[in-house]
Amino acid sequence: MHIIPVLDLLDNKVVHARQGRRDQYRPVNSPLCHSSDPCDVIDAFLDIQPFSILYIADLDAIGGTGNHDRLLAGLTKKYPAISFWVDRGCSGDFESNGQPQNLVPVLGSESLQEKNLKSIDTSHHFILSLDFSAAGNLGPEELFDNASCWPEAVILMTLQRVGSGAGPDLQLLSDYRSRHPEKTFIAAGGIRDARDLHKLQKIGIEHALVASALHGKRITARELAALAGN
Repeated sequence: MHIIPVLDLLDNKVVHARQGRRDQYRPVNSPLCHSSDPCDVIDAFLDIQPFSILYIADLDAIGGTGNHDRLLAGLTKKYPAISFWVDRGCSGDFESNGQPQNLVPVLGSESLQEKNLKSIDTSHHFILSLDFSAAGNLGPEELFDNASCWPEAVILMTLQRVGSGAGPDLQLLSDYRSRHPEKTFIAAGGIRDARDLHKLQKIGIEHALVASALHGKRITARELAALAGN
């Protein structure tokens, strides 16, 4: 099992995400890290385990109110051994000129429209995030049904469960895993503890984005080490 810690960036701070209600996000202050400075949070994650991948959502860029490009450039230089998966509300343009080698773009379905689908080029290295709300799919319906638009790795992001403590959507994850066994699916949203991670493993999901459970110390370093060895 591969755990990928999450940082949600808003106004140069790491914030605590809750059910996709971005107007209610507040800077993190947790048992793991009392600072909302991105470097402090990353160092706190690395004290648990030497994670090789971190996921970052640039909420300013996604919301069209700015970006964290300078901060992200600094992070990729400071932590060269880490691969940063970054969602910046990308429209499907994956030109890599000037992009750090250890930054991998994440294309979120909520940022796309039908007209963007033709510009998706799966020959470029990117991660797709299929985003779901309580009301249903976020983004063009064709994207959720047409696996030819997908790269090898796909995040299944259930926003209504993020920070909710409701547990992952095992049915949704199992359905996608059954229909597309050739893809690598990454669970995102609602993971509470190591028991949830074991449940994901049982349905064939070996990757998960995690934030709240790490900040709350509900997943221990020993449990992560055991899961990594499974």
